[in-house]
Amino acid sequence: MAQTTPGGAPLLEVRNLKVEFPTRRGTLVAVDDVSFAIAPGEVLGVVGESGAGKSLTGAAIIGLLEPPGRIAAGQVLLEGARIDNLPPEAMRKIRGRKIGAIFQDPLTSLNPLYSVGRQLIETMQTHLDISAGAAKQRAIELLQSTGIQAAQQRIEHYPHQFSGGMRQRVVIALALAAEPKLIIADEPTTALDVSIQAQIIALLKKLCREHRTAVMLVTHDMGVIAETADRVAVMYAGRIVEIGPVADVIHRPEHPYTVGLMGSIPSLVTETERLAQIDGAMPRLNAIPAGCAFNPRCTRVFERCRSERPNLIPVNTTQAACWLHAR
Repeated sequence: MAQTTPGGAPLLEVRNLKVEFPTRRGTLVAVDDVSFAIAPGEVLGVVGESGAGKSLTGAAIIGLLEPPGRIAAGQVLLEGARIDNLPPEAMRKIRGRKIGAIFQDPLTSLNPLYSVGRQLIETMQTHLDISAGAAKQRAIELLQSTGIQAAQQRIEHYPHQFSGGMRQRVVIALALAAEPKLIIADEPTTALDVSIQAQIIALLKKLCREHRTAVMLVTHDMGVIAETADRVAVMYAGRIVEIGPVADVIHRPEHPYTVGLMGSIPSLVTETERLAQIDGAMPRLNAIPAGCAFNPRCTRVFERCRSERPNLIPVNTTQAACWLHAR
């Protein structure tokens, strides 16, 4: 079942999503039975180690899976209508108009041959009924709202004339150009220094507050999640192992993997000699163990964990896929 959202009907609903990659040696399952929902104005953080399936989940939602990757099962619904089975042309119209995307490397989203103004104006005129003059004015306002100084002049500049942090702001402006209902932000602050990170986070929060934009924020940085998200989904080996309100997951984690993740974050309040670490590594897609995928690294493993795979179980205010809560 998809996770319900606090505060009404979800804007985005992902139901039992499965993403697989056919290979000559068999089919690899990269995202396995993932369900969640995001309400208007909500930020859902998706966190986990590299290879957990976070970015692939985002790519599947916006129809940008790299072949041979494919959605093998499940549904993606936007405002109650399925979008995972649309033809590429119909999906292209939704991408940009209803769903905006912000990627880790802004250069993948920007055309080096066009000025940023032209890119913003073309995006708006593709998706909205707007004149060139009105689009240019809105492009300047968008650049100003993302913190770009002298937007009137800078609108004529090309991507290479902006710093990394400024390019990322341009990408955010581009993602917002057609006033989308949902933004998929994949590691949007990873390549930026800490002061710029804070500004980008503040900007995302402002968007949610003022425009009721829903945001799926994919990152491996728990600090960014703590600062930005309303709820957090923790992924491991292609599955959600815990999901709930961000404060509860951070301060009272219920899954042993989440406990390990939180134990690896330095505290600003208490002094610790050593940070906790999780022994071992995320399993490769062709070697995911039976039962709970985390069982070889878990300090609280018992027999059932090695043979049966747990689904999410309600625990206090969160849900955790762990047999410890089914005893």
